[in-house]
Amino acid sequence: MNEDTVNEDIDVHGNVSVDELDLAQELSGTGAVAASADVAEYALRLGDDALILSQQLGAWISRAPELEEDVALGNIALDLLGHARSFLHYAGSFDGRSEDDLAFFRDEPDFRCAWIVQQPNGDFAQTIARQFVVATYMFELYSALRGSSDETFAAIAEKSLKEVDYHRDHAVQWILRLAGGTEESRARVIRALGDVWPYVDELFRDDDLIARLGDAAVAPSTLRPAFDGVVETVFAEAELSVPAVMSSSAGGRTGAHATPLGHILAEMQVLARRHPGATW
Repeated sequence: MNEDTVNEDIDVHGNVSVDELDLAQELSGTGAVAASADVAEYALRLGDDALILSQQLGAWISRAPELEEDVALGNIALDLLGHARSFLHYAGSFDGRSEDDLAFFRDEPDFRCAWIVQQPNGDFAQTIARQFVVATYMFELYSALRGSSDETFAAIAEKSLKEVDYHRDHAVQWILRLAGGTEESRARVIRALGDVWPYVDELFRDDDLIARLGDAAVAPSTLRPAFDGVVETVFAEAELSVPAVMSSSAGGRTGAHATPLGHILAEMQVLARRHPGATW
């Protein structure tokens, strides 16, 4: 064949279409419809926490301190994205919105994520401090949510718990490594914990929604003793102290957000909003 001859049967870009895949099959607890607006709202809270943290961790790919951490943080981000998809799919089933509608076409006040997942990545120690808090909280949350009277919440929690167990262990190992490393690494992790600790309390606040849902949800306040127990154990080994800081008023569960969320959403949503309905 002449080198100038073009074979039109060859796709030089490869086949990157996902049209033949039923992506909904990847979701946990699919097929159910949220029973009420309250159930959908609770699913939004859990989905938004996972979605925004996933977006944050994805920014570390190609920027982590070592190649192994590029892979580790990327995998954790993908796990969280899977959790977010399951929860948002369930939330949207109440009023006919898709997971993409909820991720890309809601404005800042419509999100229900806690303030801690919105906090900037900062340096590596800052990201690890935030990850330690959130993964430890999520482990206790999903452990309890497996007993939910809502079968979909229970199914999502059952699958997600195995992944969050790794997320927590990864963060704990890095807390110990940074605290026991150089003077610089120890100083950075102490500063990072002080920066994220004001946002811890919001994760454990009960409200009227939790009361209305009863045994379909998990009362956040009931998770605090186990969370504090893990923190105490890890900090004792690392010779760290719980930061003595005031708690933030926060307001993420009601749509009152910190400044960083707007920047996160602008980056996350720009393609979908500029080209709505586009496929490739």
